[in-house]
Order: sequence, then structure tokens, then C-alpha cells
Amino acid sequence: MLEFIFMLTRDDQTVADALEVYEDLRDTGLRYVGFKDVGVPPETLRELTAAIRGDGRAVVLEVVSLSTDDELRSVRVGLDLGVDLIMGGTHPEAVLPLLEGSPVRYLPFPGTVIDHPSVLTGSIDEIAEHARRLTSLPGVHGLDLLAYRHSGDVPALMAAVVAASRGPVVVAGSIDSDERIEVARASGAWGFTVGGAVFDRCWLPGGSCAEQVRHILERAA
Repeated sequence: MLEFIFMLTRDDQTVADALEVYEDLRDTGLRYVGFKDVGVPPETLRELTAAIRGDGRAVVLEVVSLSTDDELRSVRVGLDLGVDLIMGGTHPEAVLPLLEGSPVRYLPFPGTVIDHPSVLTGSIDEIAEHARRLTSLPGVHGLDLLAYRHSGDVPALMAAVVAASRGPVVVAGSIDSDERIEVARASGAWGFTVGGAVFDRCWLPGGSCAEQVRHILERAA
């Protein structure tokens, strides 16, 4: 089964009505729900975390901070909230000491990530080699691959990173169709994220967020 992580995010920040959106999704089959630490106040993130965990789901924080200091701040937010997965970020050498001894699973970005919203740069070979090195580090559980934020051959990139990685690969960013879900599945990726495409009703025009999510879950299964 391809895991689907629903992100309560759009344009790389948590949507302002995240709590209301999540309320409508509580009776879906979601197993993983995530957010970013930007876009809403800390108390909203705390309420979200409590609601998601209370429903027996895993809580995911994706980090899109570009500087080391901002990334460490984001990771500390995740640790304070008690999230299950911290995805993203580009400074594992600084983050790993913070996570030592914690149960959090850590999946940083392979490759060179720039700008906001994030863009992945570098050749496929360079990104795959970085994936190999990252997943050889103690404390790195897997990878958060911004495959569709890369300008090259995306299926080839996914396949190369999955082959090089010693842990699970999550394909993140700009998945907005059944076809892209199937490309992720074919690559051998463990999972994928969708955020903004649900809010944009990319699967079922006019359908609710819950209807989009149920459709994506069916495709993932």
C-alpha cells in the first residue's frame, strides 16, 4: 500500500482554517495528517496535534525553513508538539543532535532545495548520491523527496532516489492527479503527500475536501 499523508497546507504554509478542515476529515481513512509550523499560531498547531493524535493518527510536521536557525526553530516546535514524523529541512548535521533520544522519525530533503515555495535542484545522480549519504546517517529514518519540484525526468528521479535510499521515501510537492500518484507507486516510494491540490479540488471539481481525500485514499490503496 502506498501511504497518503494529507497536509493541511497550501503554498508551503498551514491553511488558516486547518482545524475546521480537519474536522470534516475525521471520519475518513486517513492514517497520517500533517502541517507546517508557519501560517497559523502555535496554539492552533497544538489543537491540531491533539485532535489528530486523539483520532489515532500519526502527526507530521514538514519543515520548509531555509536557514539553519529557522530550521532548528521548526524542529523544536515539532518536538514540543510531540509530532511523530518531521519531514523536510536541509541541515541534518544540525538537526540530528536535537532529535537524539527522541522517538521522532526524521525524513530530510535530498538534493539542493531553494526558494519558497521550495524548488529542488541538482542532477538526478547528485540527488541520488545525496540520498544514499543522508540515509546512512544514524537518526535519518528516510527521505522527503520534492520530485515534482524538479525540472528533470521526474519518474527517473524517483526511481533513482528510492534505489539509493536505505529508508522509506515520501514523494512531496505538486502531486495533483491520479497519474502522478501512479508514478509515485511505480517508483517504489513508501508514500506521498498532498496539500494544496486538495484545496484546489484537482480530483473532483466542486467536491469537498473530504471527497477529494477519500478519492486519493482509494487510489493509494
